[in-house]
Amino acid sequence: MIDALRPVRAVAFDLDGTLIDSAPDIQHALNAALKKEGLPRFDLDQVRAWIGDGPDMLIARALAALGRAASDAEADRDLRVRLRRSFDVATLAAPLSLGTVYAGIEPLLEALRPHLPMVVVTNKPTPLSRAVLEAAGLRPFVVAVHGGDEPAQRKPAPDLLLAAARSAGVQPNELLMVGDSALDLRAAQAAGCPAVLAAWGYGAHALPDGLVRWRAETPADLQQALLAARPAGERLTHD
Repeated sequence: MIDALRPVRAVAFDLDGTLIDSAPDIQHALNAALKKEGLPRFDLDQVRAWIGDGPDMLIARALAALGRAASDAEADRDLRVRLRRSFDVATLAAPLSLGTVYAGIEPLLEALRPHLPMVVVTNKPTPLSRAVLEAAGLRPFVVAVHGGDEPAQRKPAPDLLLAAARSAGVQPNELLMVGDSALDLRAAQAAGCPAVLAAWGYGAHALPDGLVRWRAETPADLQQALLAARPAGERLTHD
């Protein structure tokens, strides 16, 4: 993997399930929204399995599990809008009160900061992503946050990674995508970016055969590989 990382000049990290174990906070926000509407709540394992496509799909999956398939009926649309509004309010009120930064992430970001500009590329909307990163103390490490604010942008579409490459001042083939799901790896393929699977994350155990080319078992493994791939004395910064 080290040889494959030599062209890398910037790194894009997924957020939920890669930098942060945020499933407990996402569960809390979803259940708060459901409770407000008089709907049943879901346990952590179920919610964790739904994470990755952003809050609108999270809500859609919860409603489907309750036997309320998505429709264009006005009442259903209004319900989804109310649930999303309540989800955002709950998230912004407590961005990271229950979840944690994964062990080894802060040392990884500290080690990479002098060498490689870093960005966050996530299907979570940008305002919520920034709030979570601030609460986690990770916002100073990244030069930009690219969230899935519109459905068409969301991974596996390449849009967010292409925008991230521009913000980091590199070409797509110089931007490494680090994520825990098939969405991350397929977005990287679509954008022409190299990708490494974060094997410590939520979705790393259930990926299609042939999709994973490189994987890092821990943040420390990724740190070692990226730094070993850097030419001696090289220092890349984002101006």
